[in-house]
Amino acid sequence: MEKPSWKTEAPVLEAIQERWSRRAFSEKHVEQESLNSIFEAARWAPSSMNEQPWMFLYGRKGSENWTIMFDALMEGNQAWAHRAPILILCMAKKNFDYKNRPNRHYAHDLGQAVAILSLQATELGLNLHQMGGYHADQLEVAFKVPENWESFSVIALGYPDKADTLEEPFLSRELAPRQRKPTSEFVRTEAW
Repeated sequence: MEKPSWKTEAPVLEAIQERWSRRAFSEKHVEQESLNSIFEAARWAPSSMNEQPWMFLYGRKGSENWTIMFDALMEGNQAWAHRAPILILCMAKKNFDYKNRPNRHYAHDLGQAVAILSLQATELGLNLHQMGGYHADQLEVAFKVPENWESFSVIALGYPDKADTLEEPFLSRELAPRQRKPTSEFVRTEAW
């Protein structure tokens, strides 16, 4: 699979430059060692008070977990995610373990863990695509997610495949140049 080459405004790590949320997945098996590696990377993400409030529930294609997650995806995501060999539900705990106090950083901390997980996946030649288009309540009931936890996304994970394995409108999206806002739009040196 040819690696994408995107122009950045400043030098960044190769894994950051290569990370891309493709929708074209190969049905090639993802080794358990690779899964262990990406979850280990997430384990080392920073978090408020070192709470590490994240939880990842995954399923391999053909397993009950995968089927439950796939069935909860919105139709537009099902149209391409059916080829992903791994689906992962990303969740975070709302309160600190210490005195069960609210943790206002739980979503931020999960985001950091997923970001590091995604860079490790990229380093291993894997692709992941995060999806917010799913029925959270359906998964939270099916997986008996405790009330103190919240699901945030489902990740499709696997090896990338050629764009022409997709149908429209996904094919043209896959072939379109990657768009990013310039840093001048979100980095400031003074208040609003």
